[in-house]
Amino acid sequence: MNSLKLTQRFESALVYATRLHANQTRKISGVPYISHLLSVTALVLEGGATEEEAIAALLHDAVEDQGGKPIREDIRQLFGETVLAIIDGCTEWDTPPKPPWQERKQHYLNNLRSASPSVRLVSLADKLHNSRSLLADWQQHGDVIWTNFSAGREKTLWFYQSLVQVYQQTGSDWMTQEIERVVNQLCQENPA
Repeated sequence: MNSLKLTQRFESALVYATRLHANQTRKISGVPYISHLLSVTALVLEGGATEEEAIAALLHDAVEDQGGKPIREDIRQLFGETVLAIIDGCTEWDTPPKPPWQERKQHYLNNLRSASPSVRLVSLADKLHNSRSLLADWQQHGDVIWTNFSAGREKTLWFYQSLVQVYQQTGSDWMTQEIERVVNQLCQENPA
């Protein structure tokens, strides 16, 4: 049983994340982006996270989506090196220009293979929530959703299948089993 007590640091991170992502929405649904951050954080906490891992879950997209290196430095000063190291492990890029899609995804997969358990946990929760959202969006809107992804259906599904393989190679738990189930369902309903 996990008896983690969240402190003022977590509350500060929640407020910081809410303000940082205030004008951002989810790609297809248009739902406020904080919903994704809260969902990832809930999954991480359900997976037995430390407070640092929970804070990193709240902030895992901050560097990539909200300002790059200056935001990275703010996070380091506000929440410390441990939180920042987890976020760094979950960040595909932090310096413009944004690298090409395939290059970013391959780099992410390569780094994930040797990532710390904390990075793996936050990454897995992030990709599990994204894949669940993708499946729900596909079930609601059909194939038109793939036009919202620069890589299209085939490459997007390749990335999720590759993630499942890496997560399986680096351990197995309920989240790994869940992402495998969701991605298999996406692939069955969307043969590439």
